[in-house]
Amino acid sequence: MTSTGSTADLIRSAKQARDLGQFVDAIPYARFLGITVAPEGDQLLATLAYRDSNIGNPQLPALHGGVVGAFLETTAILQLLWQQESILVPKTITITVDYLRSAGPVDTLAKATVTKLGSRVANVHASAWQDNPEKPVAAINANFLVTPAED
Repeated sequence: MTSTGSTADLIRSAKQARDLGQFVDAIPYARFLGITVAPEGDQLLATLAYRDSNIGNPQLPALHGGVVGAFLETTAILQLLWQQESILVPKTITITVDYLRSAGPVDTLAKATVTKLGSRVANVHASAWQDNPEKPVAAINANFLVTPAED
């Protein structure tokens, strides 16, 4: 993010340009984690590139659970931002992470689905996998406080 623009300004610009790289770069934590996204129908396919720094258990080795949870939360937020009219980052109300299997030292993919978008609250489900989307490594159900679009 540049010092000349707010996060909201960068998100607005990226959405208008339909530039997913610029869109993800507008979210500092997504940049920090190294998340990239690609369009896949109405959804975004998010990728968390493997990094040694994301390993939580070097004995297995396995990705740190906090990294996996943060990746899923960020994927849900990106999908929600891309899909809704607002350019303001939604605030997390609640999030439940289900860790289903160990996430190994490879790239991790995720998709999120907005299951309900109300005027103030959105419900989102996201799942992450490595080799097979039918065998997720983790999933979340989250509720976000959304801000209506600016006029």
